[in-house]
Amino acid sequence: MGYLHIYCGDGKGKTTAALGLAIRAAGAGKRVFMIQLMKGSETSELNSLKKIENITVERCDKAYGFTNKMTDAEKQEITACHNRLLEKGFALAAEKQVDMLIIDEFCAAYNYGLMDKPFAESFLLGELPAEIVITGRVPAEIFVAAADYVSEIKCIKHPFDRGVPARRGIEY
Repeated sequence: MGYLHIYCGDGKGKTTAALGLAIRAAGAGKRVFMIQLMKGSETSELNSLKKIENITVERCDKAYGFTNKMTDAEKQEITACHNRLLEKGFALAAEKQVDMLIIDEFCAAYNYGLMDKPFAESFLLGELPAEIVITGRVPAEIFVAAADYVSEIKCIKHPFDRGVPARRGIEY
């Protein structure tokens, strides 16, 4: 049986925290499968994760940008991609082929309806076959109530507030 972990909040570091847990699990010989929803552009962590045995990352092969800029067709495309990724991740966990499933930016994709919500709920709210980690700013209350671990990362101060754009190796 696994546990549900949530890293949420408006602060920087939700994905970073999930990656830290992935590295710890891989170091203990556990198999980690990470799905990155809402992300398609290159990020620096991908370069490091490719070098770590027992960690696999999959994501959509296209950067769609922010949801408020997506066309209806792009929303349909990203939803289909998210559903494929979730189906694969849930199947790997159910078949005991992975010990940890990380679903990065799950909360945003769920809240914007960019996935099959009933399918995600049926898996995440049932008996978990592996450690499951979801990240994102605002988790739905049903997941918070079901979670075993909930860590909120709060933004106190960030250079973005002063107009500093995202920096390679720090924010991406």
